[in-house]
Amino acid sequence: MGKSTKYVALDIHRDSITIAVACAGQKTPRHYGANPSTGEALSKLCDKLGGPERSLRFCYEAGPCGYGVYRQLRGMGHEWVVVAPSLIP
Repeated sequence: MGKSTKYVALDIHRDSITIAVACAGQKTPRHYGANPSTGEALSKLCDKLGGPERSLRFCYEAGPCGYGVYRQLRGMGHEWVVVAPSLIP
């Protein structure tokens, strides 16, 4: 059996990250809460949401606070999509 996928949307600010999560096939994501905007907190989030049988795919709206988060999680092997605000309907 293959890995299941969780889709994680991040609203990234200087001090916090608001998180929404949806599983594959789920139409409406659920609000997961807020997380501190630190590397340690991001690693713990990935441990809680992911695992050996689950892949995580992240997205966030492009902005100045997300580049470090992007680099850290991309370096951990997670897939990413950066959404340009001008392309959101």
